[in-house]
Amino acid sequence: MRGLGAQLPTTLHLCCPAVIRYNRYGNQKVALGLVQAHVLTAAESLQLIAQEIRGCTRCALHHGRTRAVPGEGPPDARIMLIGEGPGYHEDRQGRPFVGPSGQFLDELLAMAGLRRSDVFIGNVVKCRPPQNRDPQPDEISTCTQAYLFRQIAAIQPKVIVTLGRVSMGLFLPGEKISRIHGQPRTVNGRLVVPMLHPAAALHQPQNRPLIEADFQRLPAILAQAERDAAPTGPAPGDEEPPVQQLSLF
Repeated sequence: MRGLGAQLPTTLHLCCPAVIRYNRYGNQKVALGLVQAHVLTAAESLQLIAQEIRGCTRCALHHGRTRAVPGEGPPDARIMLIGEGPGYHEDRQGRPFVGPSGQFLDELLAMAGLRRSDVFIGNVVKCRPPQNRDPQPDEISTCTQAYLFRQIAAIQPKVIVTLGRVSMGLFLPGEKISRIHGQPRTVNGRLVVPMLHPAAALHQPQNRPLIEADFQRLPAILAQAERDAAPTGPAPGDEEPPVQQLSLF
C-alpha cells in the first residue's frame, strides 16, 4: 500500500471504509480500504474540510469556541501561511488573522507584492485555545492530522511560510525561530520558510525590521521554488533519435 499512497490524487470518495492519513508534508497514506475513481478538485476538498472543521468535536478546544476557523484563500495558492491558532477576533468572525496581527500581516504581504487573496492562510489548530495559550500536543496532533495536512495536500503550495514557533515546529522540530527565521529549508521536497509571528513585532517593536525584511525576500524565495520545480529538458546528447520511416518497397 505504500506505493499506492504516493500515487493518490488530491481527495477521494471511498467505496468502502478506509483510513487515509496525511503526514506533515501533505502526503497521503492509505492504511486500509479500496479506492473509487471519483476525485475531488482542490476547491471541493477545501470546502469539504472546512465543513468538517466547523462541526468538529475531536478535541476539547471545541468547548470554548465561538466559531471554528478553517482558513481561507485560493485553492491553487502558491504560498500557504500557517499560524498558531485563532485569537479573540478570529474566534468571533471565523476567519484567520483579522485582528491587529492580521492588519500587520496585510502590510507585510503588500511589502512582498502580494495581497491576502493571493495566499492561503490557515492555522495549526482551528479553534481558539483558552486565553490564547499554546496549543497542547494532543490538540496539535489531532487538528493537523485531521485537517491541516489535508489542506496542504489539496493546495500543494510551492512555499509554506510558518508564522511563529508552534507552526515551525511541525516542519523543523528542535529549531529556534530566533536563529533560522527567514531562511528557507527544503522539507520533504517542499520549501518551508520559518518566520516570526506578526504579533511578535506588535508586542516587541525591535522584531518589526526582522519580519519586514523576511517578507520582502518572499518573492525571490517563491521564484526559486518555482524554478526548482520546473521540469528540465533532456541533457545535450540525451535526445531520442528521430524515428525513421522505412520504405516497404
